[in-house]
Amino acid sequence: MALTLDDIGLLFARHGHTQYTGEPVTQLEHALQSAMLAEREGAAPALIVASLLHDLGHMLETHGEPHDTPTMAGIDDLHQYRILPFLRPLFGDEVLAPIAMHVDAKRYLCATDAAYFSMLSEDSVRSLRLQGGIFDERQAADFIARPHAADAVRLRRWDDLAKREGLATPDYRHFSRYYAQCLRA
Repeated sequence: MALTLDDIGLLFARHGHTQYTGEPVTQLEHALQSAMLAEREGAAPALIVASLLHDLGHMLETHGEPHDTPTMAGIDDLHQYRILPFLRPLFGDEVLAPIAMHVDAKRYLCATDAAYFSMLSEDSVRSLRLQGGIFDERQAADFIARPHAADAVRLRRWDDLAKREGLATPDYRHFSRYYAQCLRA
């Protein structure tokens, strides 16, 4: 089943208020902060949309208690892939590939940026283990050679910075206007 743009808005309306567990922000605050950072850096509309929607897969189902993260239960929820079939009828690879690759971008950055691992939250470190751990040299080289990998790395850096309690951002409507520029023909 494909999502409509209204369905995406409804997911944020229904689940955006839930805590981005392990972080001092809600799901919606995290999405808006990610999109704002992308916009401020002059990212293309497709990457702004990817930044807004990159964790939408977390809103499709819950695991365990509301205060638990899937990682606390030892589960890699594969949120980066779970959302793709629902978004594929709406958006092309310019939006979908950075979403699909943002977890592997964390694995890449841990392998290539000596300071990166130390800035990860406790939950992000826990999920890193479940997601396959840090890339080795070959895996890192293979990853960054893939189409859209550089955008996924940019998205990942915004993702990591988008956890600031009380940070003022434009609202959902401001960023959802970018959808029209990214829709499949």
